[in-house]
Amino acid sequence: MIRYYLDFEKPLQELYQEIERLRELADTNKEYRVDIKKMEKKLAKQQREIFNNLTPWQRTQLARHPDRPYCNDYAKLMLDDFIPLHGDRCFAEDSSIVGGLGRMDGLSIVLLGHQKGRDTKQKIAHNFGMPHPEGYRKALRLMRLAEKFNKPVITLIDTPGAYPGLGAEERGQSGAIAINLREMFRLKVPIIAVVTGEGGSGGALALGVADKVLMLEHSIYSVISPESCAAILWRNSSKAKDAAEPLKLTAKDAYKLKIIDEIAPEPPCGAHHDHKAVAKILRRVILNNLEELRQFSVDELLSARYTKYRRIGQLDE
Repeated sequence: MIRYYLDFEKPLQELYQEIERLRELADTNKEYRVDIKKMEKKLAKQQREIFNNLTPWQRTQLARHPDRPYCNDYAKLMLDDFIPLHGDRCFAEDSSIVGGLGRMDGLSIVLLGHQKGRDTKQKIAHNFGMPHPEGYRKALRLMRLAEKFNKPVITLIDTPGAYPGLGAEERGQSGAIAINLREMFRLKVPIIAVVTGEGGSGGALALGVADKVLMLEHSIYSVISPESCAAILWRNSSKAKDAAEPLKLTAKDAYKLKIIDEIAPEPPCGAHHDHKAVAKILRRVILNNLEELRQFSVDELLSARYTKYRRIGQLDE
């Protein structure tokens, strides 16, 4: 059940409520079923009109939607026998990144990703999905575990960025991110990274070096948030809507610029409307890409990964 509707979703909210009311009446009077079908057709038309014409700022709002599934949700819906693992073995447990072992269609994998939290208590516990250095070190520990036992790595990216606090900087935030970038290039197992919501700056990139980089249809991926960009350019973060367009942060933009390899479709109205449906779609897309990557030798995998990132941003003069 959706708890929160964005401004441009309000017309759909009214239709959903009307359909639910008619379904309750249909339990006692079957004549209402005809009205339900009419309303469902109207809803489908309204969905197409709204979601086929979204602006970059509206997609940003969808990527941040509080009802959108997070890493723990995907772990429950996509994996069998998921076993969470904790701690970086250096300083502490950072709950803004979660991960562990699980099976997907019988294939043993290591899954890790950002976790934001829904209510206030969860958001504080998961630090709003903004990792400290120990979060990235935990992620690296799990990736090295995957390499040791020859298991593919799946990362789910959904963060505003790395935590910018003083303590995080004192404990080596930038170094932890840089080490993850270096070591992911060297990892001798297939890696698939999926931007499931908000892919913000180095906090996202620290889990984003992969053989295949995917984005959900309504996710975003950018070096800076629209608010921060607006604050720098116009000294006014309220102009975030204006900054969203030139940032080219949508999945279509990233695919066109060859930053990502594939866009995974979302259910009508977005992932937040149907967690099970988007998990089913993403599971199929991941398995298809894993099947392709498993055909390569380690040397071929590492060479292709290196070449992939060397090509990003190339210009012809």
